[in-house]
Amino acid sequence: MNPWVAGVLGSIVTTWVTYVPCFLWIFVGAPYIEVLRNHRALTSALSGVTAAVVGVILNLAVWFAIHTMFRAVDIEHHGPLRLYVPEWATVNWVSVAIAAASAVALLRFKVGMLWVLAGAAVIGLAARLAAS
Repeated sequence: MNPWVAGVLGSIVTTWVTYVPCFLWIFVGAPYIEVLRNHRALTSALSGVTAAVVGVILNLAVWFAIHTMFRAVDIEHHGPLRLYVPEWATVNWVSVAIAAASAVALLRFKVGMLWVLAGAAVIGLAARLAAS
């Protein structure tokens, strides 16, 4: 099989199994959310779940940022903690510039997220092709 076709099929399957269960939970559970808001114990539990989800998203954002902006990352173990420590000499300045420009576009100029993602992808692709 052509590697491009395999890659596209793999991305489609990955997207399907990642997002369909999430949307299924949302669409099936949405009608019951208003009923759950009236129960204090359940509201507290949902607040805890929300906090956990925000923590997971933050963890993923930091992990992707470190591994995108640095070419080499060491792992240090401190008891049960595993810390990712970037090697500062391996900073990828193009990635840092794209991230900074994206943050300015989103936060200062209120550009839509899809436009920022598209622009960052085009700039990243152009930088990668220019480096090759």
